[in-house]
Amino acid sequence: MTIGAQEGNKLHLLLEARGDYQRDYVDKEAIKDDCGFKGKYLNVILTGDITPQVSYAYRQRLNKIHKNSSFFDATDWLYLNYQATQHLSFSGGKQVVGIGGYEYDRAPINLYFCSEFWNNIPCYQWGASASYAITKNDKFTFQFCESPFRSFYEHADMYAYNLMWNGSHGIWNTIWSINMLEWQEGKFINYISLGNEFRLAKNATLQLDYLNRAVSHQTFLFKDCSIVGEIAYQPTNKANIYVKASYDVNKSDNDADLMVHRGTELTRIGAGIEYYPLENKNLRIHANYSYAWGTNSNAAGTLQDKQSLIDLGLTWRMNIINKN
Repeated sequence: MTIGAQEGNKLHLLLEARGDYQRDYVDKEAIKDDCGFKGKYLNVILTGDITPQVSYAYRQRLNKIHKNSSFFDATDWLYLNYQATQHLSFSGGKQVVGIGGYEYDRAPINLYFCSEFWNNIPCYQWGASASYAITKNDKFTFQFCESPFRSFYEHADMYAYNLMWNGSHGIWNTIWSINMLEWQEGKFINYISLGNEFRLAKNATLQLDYLNRAVSHQTFLFKDCSIVGEIAYQPTNKANIYVKASYDVNKSDNDADLMVHRGTELTRIGAGIEYYPLENKNLRIHANYSYAWGTNSNAAGTLQDKQSLIDLGLTWRMNIINKN
């Protein structure tokens, strides 16, 4: 099937920003670099179509550019998508690495405290993917892309192979994946990621993620894994109240997992509220608190024992162009 010659007419340009005031303590001692007013995110998002079958998507994090980074290091995604048939599509460019899980899938601007795995995974990489919707409720995607681990080796020539299932069946939605990722050139670590969302009621949801990590001959469960759960309740269409917990552990006998280091066992629990004062939800006020405890064997890791985080902030979205 050839790409249609008709010009596209959709164009959406959005600017979104988030600023927080936070207090970060480890064993009741304030971490000065993480306290005070913080500009968290400033994103430009551009989406549209070139033809009815060819679309594009682009998100640039303007607050992420550093002198030792390239422009594209601050690009979250920049890709073209070709809808070949009703069921089959192809895409190429910089994409989200196809790893399952709802915490992982959510945009960073919409997250306030996360698991140790989430804080360490470089989840945006260049690659290509093909998706096939076998039904209107089930889509499978195969992706070949750069390995997230390449950043640990000065952008080495390393790759990942990912197969993901997005499903929707009644009250149960899924983002599941199996992944083979090079953690060193020619050496692979395997992921099994099971992201589940349950619609408990019209205004209440439960998200439960399980991510297992293993190298060859180490397929046992719960030795090297992350578990994340979040329950959310919307008492009105303007408010969202949530409780979230995460558990990261690595009791394996190898050093292949560079995201959650061997010897780590961390638990984090917290709660928060989001409030949308405007009907269009382009303004959001949030407040949350979390507490972490355990052992982090990564000296450069994010979560620490007896760590408390208090966070208040605003998120706003500005629709610059909205052409359908």
